[in-house]
Amino acid sequence: MPAILIHGVPDTHHVWDGVRRYLTRTDVEAWDLPGFGVPRPDGFGSTKEEYVDWLIDRLERVGEPVDLVGHDWGCILTARVASLRPDLVRTWAGGNGPVDAGYVWHPLAKIWQDPIEGDRFMSELEPESFTNDVVAGFDVPVDLAREMVSRVDEPMKDSVLRLYRSALTMGAEWEPALSQVAAPCLVFWGVLDPACQIEFGEKLAASLRAPEVVRLDCNHWPLLQKPAEVATAIETHWNRHAGAGR
Repeated sequence: MPAILIHGVPDTHHVWDGVRRYLTRTDVEAWDLPGFGVPRPDGFGSTKEEYVDWLIDRLERVGEPVDLVGHDWGCILTARVASLRPDLVRTWAGGNGPVDAGYVWHPLAKIWQDPIEGDRFMSELEPESFTNDVVAGFDVPVDLAREMVSRVDEPMKDSVLRLYRSALTMGAEWEPALSQVAAPCLVFWGVLDPACQIEFGEKLAASLRAPEVVRLDCNHWPLLQKPAEVATAIETHWNRHAGAGR
């Protein structure tokens, strides 16, 4: 039963590199979502529903339930997968990705959701300035922020815009089905996150019947700020439920 790690925005599988160095398992895979470091299939529109369908299709090909983990949009999308296809998920863990009807999208998301302002933002994106914004706003170490921004190419820009524009009412649409998640769940959260506040981590844990929220003293990217702590939390979660789904 492999473990599958799913990134968020604007990331690729590399966002998990630090966490993976602390994991003892050898059956861990970090996937790139279409448009995020890898090509999009022909006709792929980068909507939230298409990403969920893509994940379900790929998980079906694994052939057995997996330990599914997501951060940011990866948290949101994998929670949706777990609610629609509980047969594919042995355990679930996620962080800093709210699925809540009461959540108000953060200011940058609102820019991306606006057809004019979002297109302008992406066309004028300057790597060094964006790197500085990520460092200042989210406490990402500067070398890791620079690496992240260096991977933001034209397909990723377009995918981000399309994803966010498909998600204006994501919380209201997807929150009710969280009750259908059957897998044992863990929620971890950077408590200093200004974009996805800790209250939404607590509400997500309640919706998923997770016993607690692993509260990490960091900002939106615990994977980059606290990789050892994230690795310990999810590996403890996996070990606690080692017999699940067997």
